Amino acid sequence: MNQMLQEAEVQKSQAEDSQVQDSQAQESRSPETPGRTPAPAHPRFAKPQRVAFVQSSWHRDVVEECRIAFLAEIAARHITNVDVFEVPGSFEIPLHAQILAKTRRYTAIVAAGLVVDGGIYRHEFVADTVIKALMDVQLRTEVPVFSAVLTPQQFHESAAHFEFFRKHFAIKGIEVAEACANTLLSLERLRGQVAAGIT
Repeated sequence: MNQMLQEAEVQKSQAEDSQVQDSQAQESRSPETPGRTPAPAHPRFAKPQRVAFVQSSWHRDVVEECRIAFLAEIAARHITNVDVFEVPGSFEIPLHAQILAKTRRYTAIVAAGLVVDGGIYRHEFVADTVIKALMDVQLRTEVPVFSAVLTPQQFHESAAHFEFFRKHFAIKGIEVAEACANTLLSLERLRGQVAAGIT
């Protein structure tokens, strides 16, 4: 009799454990689980997209944070064909962007660099020149060009500043990936409408 009671209790305990495990598994699968936000569903492209990422090597350890964040975010937005190019400094980015755009291999080009005081040029001049040249490239070639070329007003060669700008470039990488993907989606729709004679 005692053995039957013990077996019944074991079976009851096992059933309760199984229910708890099922409930936990369901919660982990459920998108409405408190504290866990579901991953956003990004729209897919009708045609494959290929992006060129042109990065300056000046302060590479800071600028590469932009590239790392960009690659992760752009992949989440269904763009996995990204070719990375490195140039000496931001001043060299526009020419590379123009040559890449003229190949017609890329549906978009992204530029990343950090322009700081130093050398024979004022950093504001370099940054303005780079941004204007990148705008000229996209208007001449109709290949969208995105800029994460930053020029901080106050930049010091200190650990605190480097750490701040690493985090800042990571944020910029996500933002430029979002802008790139959304623009490419918009252009894909627009070109489809133009081809269909809707616009």
